[in-house]
Amino acid sequence: MKTLAVVALAAAVTTLSAPASAQFAKPEDAIKYRQSALFVMGQHFGRLGAMANGRIPFDAKAAQENADIVAEMAKLPWAGFGAGTDKGAPTKALPEIWTQQAKFKEHSDKLEADTVKLAAAAKTGNLDNLKTAFGATANSCKACHDNYRAK
Repeated sequence: MKTLAVVALAAAVTTLSAPASAQFAKPEDAIKYRQSALFVMGQHFGRLGAMANGRIPFDAKAAQENADIVAEMAKLPWAGFGAGTDKGAPTKALPEIWTQQAKFKEHSDKLEADTVKLAAAAKTGNLDNLKTAFGATANSCKACHDNYRAK
C-alpha cells in the first residue's frame, strides 16, 4: 500500500510539474517549490547514503523505494529556477544559475540521468551496485552545489 501511495504521489507530482513554471504567481512561490523538491529529494537520498556508507543496515526494498523517489524528485526543482526567481525569498542559489543557464542545465540533466542509474542500481538489490551509483549521484549533487549554491 505504501509503495502504491508513493508511486501515485510521484506520478501526480510529475504530471503537475510540467506546467509548474506557469503556475507560480510570485517568485517566492517558485523558490519555495524548488526548495521543497530539493529538500524531499535530499531526505530520500540521505537514507540511501546511510545504507551506502554503512550507517544503517542495507534494506534492498527500502533502497529501491527511496531511489525511485529520488529519481522522480530530480525532475521537479528545475521549473522553480525561472527568470526572476533569483530574488523574492531567502535562497542559497547563486546568480550564476541565471547567467550560466546552459551550464546549469548540463548539471541538472546529469543529476537526472544519474538518479535514473541510481534507481536501476537499487533495483538489483546489490549493495555494491547501490554504492557505485550513489557515489556518482553524490558527485553530481556536489558539482552543482560547488558552482551554484552559496555556502
